[in-house]
Amino acid sequence: MKVRKILAMGATATLSVLTLAACGNKGASGHKGELNLMESAEMPTLDPSIATDNVSMTALSNTYSGIYRIGKDAKPKNELATKTTESKDGLHWTFDLRHGTKWSNGDTVTAQDFVYSWQRTNNPKTGSQYAYLFEGVKNADAVQNGKMKPSALGVKAVGKYKLSVTLSKPIPYFKLLLGFPSFFPQDKKAVDKYGKKYGQTSATQVYNGPFKVEGYKGTNSKWNWTKNNTYWDKKNVKLNKINFQVVKENSTQLNMYNSKKADMTQLTGDQVAQYKNNKNYIYRPGSSAAYLELNGNKVPAFKNQKIRAALSYAVSRSQLTNNILQDGSKPAKTFTPAKLAKDPKTGEDFAKEAEVKGALTQNLTKAKQLLKEGEQEAGISDLKFTLMADDTDTGKKNAEFLQSEFQKLPGVKVTVDNVPYKTRLTRSASHNFQSVITLWGADYNDPYTFALFTSDGTYNDGQWKNATYDQNVKDSAGKNALNKEARFKNLVTADQTLVKDYGVLPLYTGSFAGSGPFLQRPYVKGIIYNSAGINWNYKYAYVK
Repeated sequence: MKVRKILAMGATATLSVLTLAACGNKGASGHKGELNLMESAEMPTLDPSIATDNVSMTALSNTYSGIYRIGKDAKPKNELATKTTESKDGLHWTFDLRHGTKWSNGDTVTAQDFVYSWQRTNNPKTGSQYAYLFEGVKNADAVQNGKMKPSALGVKAVGKYKLSVTLSKPIPYFKLLLGFPSFFPQDKKAVDKYGKKYGQTSATQVYNGPFKVEGYKGTNSKWNWTKNNTYWDKKNVKLNKINFQVVKENSTQLNMYNSKKADMTQLTGDQVAQYKNNKNYIYRPGSSAAYLELNGNKVPAFKNQKIRAALSYAVSRSQLTNNILQDGSKPAKTFTPAKLAKDPKTGEDFAKEAEVKGALTQNLTKAKQLLKEGEQEAGISDLKFTLMADDTDTGKKNAEFLQSEFQKLPGVKVTVDNVPYKTRLTRSASHNFQSVITLWGADYNDPYTFALFTSDGTYNDGQWKNATYDQNVKDSAGKNALNKEARFKNLVTADQTLVKDYGVLPLYTGSFAGSGPFLQRPYVKGIIYNSAGINWNYKYAYVK
């Protein structure tokens, strides 16, 4: 999930901070079945075909039901599915669905709702950035490229409550995808009724999950979830209401906790050192990456590999994580974070195998030399560009630090442009930037979720191109899809190629999109957290 993931997922992924607050100052007794959550960014949409960020994806995953729901330890559990049948070659899947489940408007949820949703997401007219996740579903690429009609997609309803899916190649992480919002059903009646307004407010959407969204108007900073009484498993939903408010300042969030108005707050900067020995301190690891994208079509000098490398060597990633962020984030050694996957033969961590020694360490002498050579090759004398980042506290810290590091190089001038999160997503997707700090969170527990930068990749916002990278990513999803060892090596090589060519500049991994260090009161129970995919599952949350 671009954190844009973020998040969504991350799922362009958000630098979203999640905080739970009590209803009043009376502790657990004041909750009365309600919690208040705070986000550091606005929610862009409630349209499952359009959503890409962590805030929207978290809302959709808690207000919708798909074939599976991702439970504890990232295990897919039956949600609307009652039975799954998979062919030996992994290409044919059949799902028996629960009978009589309802949308919040009273419509029955059927297999056709999945067919319609998948076709809508893959239809190029919809403009879904997450349609790429359907790679491997029969005819998905042809549909997305406009070469075939959406009806050619490898999904069909067999009666009212049976869904049949045909793949063009095995997808090792297919079950995890089916618990992701992009694969959830949609009610065609609602889409037709609301038209362009569909999912842009809480009133122009319908829900079939544990909660419903209320009070969301598209641009406002407050909304809530209420218990969905049409949900098939409502007896296991303990909370009646969850209220949301956007608060971008980390200090304000901590003040809410200390004044007993908040039950959980994410810590940043020197807050971590101050509170890490507190009995209510919790560290939630995240499979996320922060990186800098350089748009060579806006700044031609960025097409020069030596200039990209010079900028990378100018950055002390350890200083950024240890002295500036101080939130448990780790300096990037690869693009793909650690502890996401292991070598199927040796058990070695993916990130350790993929590491290119010294490529992401600071070396100002080397940076200055490469910059001089690169500028001569590019025919320029002084490098000037604008750095776009979120207008959150952390976004500002990241941008100011990079500006300072880059300007240690002779003649380099960087202008910082901090913008609202939603603006960053829009401008990144339309390639309307010179450089941008992007955040990506894993959509599922597999390194392929970080293989973002193929020449035609949806999230290759800087439009970097490399044939070796493209081929390895293609082989991992094609001829080697069922060869675990060969597939793993393909993805390791792709990650190394990206780093060696400085297609993007990896910065750090870990603590964002709702992950990292928290303070949480002990009476908040039942929240399911996963480091990859949809991080937060509130279906079973309660206050004891």
